[in-house]
Amino acid sequence: MFRKRLNHRFWILLYCLITLSLITACGTTSSKSIVDVKPDENILRVGVSTNAPPLIYKQGEKIVGLEAELAQGFAQYLGKSVRFIEVEWEDQIPALLDNRTDIIMSGMSVTKMRLIRISFSEPYYKTGQMALLHKRNQGRIPLNYYGIKGMSIKLKIGVVKGTTGETYVLDNFGTAKKISPFDTSKKAVDALLYNDIDILIHDGPIVLMLASENDSKGLTTSTSLLTEEYLAWGIRKNDIELLNSANRFIDTYKREGKLNSIISRWIPFKK
Repeated sequence: MFRKRLNHRFWILLYCLITLSLITACGTTSSKSIVDVKPDENILRVGVSTNAPPLIYKQGEKIVGLEAELAQGFAQYLGKSVRFIEVEWEDQIPALLDNRTDIIMSGMSVTKMRLIRISFSEPYYKTGQMALLHKRNQGRIPLNYYGIKGMSIKLKIGVVKGTTGETYVLDNFGTAKKISPFDTSKKAVDALLYNDIDILIHDGPIVLMLASENDSKGLTTSTSLLTEEYLAWGIRKNDIELLNSANRFIDTYKREGKLNSIISRWIPFKK
């Protein structure tokens, strides 16, 4: 009888330990997945989506790119330390408005719709949408607006969700055979390589980087811009002090030639 009771207690204890360990594990995973950096006058919290090389991306665990270098410079200009907050692209503006970040420095284009919700610094770079395609289609698909427009009914066009490229394609090539939105540019490139789409329309600097990275796999582009856009930094409308500081920083870097030097280093093929 004693032995039976002992076995019974053993299994109850084992069950409780397993249950507790599972609860603890789940709690640990959940807490790590949420980054919450409280406002601090000594820290510049920079919202980034690290899937847009050469503007902002990861090398191992380190966040690098044009925006990352500018963020480091801006934080130093303010006398603060920089803290990168990784945010999904579609959550960038909500995170800023919820005061989870201080500024968006993630290759964001200035648009009328975005200006309704947030302010933008003075633009630091002129860019636009470009088309990426496989070399097998290079002679068949012209990479300019009228060429794509004329063939759109036969084309499968890829875009990245939530970008100005997606808006541009829906507004201008809505009659396309198929418009495929992807979560990331990497997934769009895979679709291009597998011939699931004919072209990818995305931000110029990113398209150029993707063409360079996948040149051996047969991807190419043209330097022709389909649109004219301006990259700037998103800031809350009531944060006038930070907005003015950002504009002064950009103006200083322009006058001293630092801005052009940094851009040329990250985008050597810039227009």
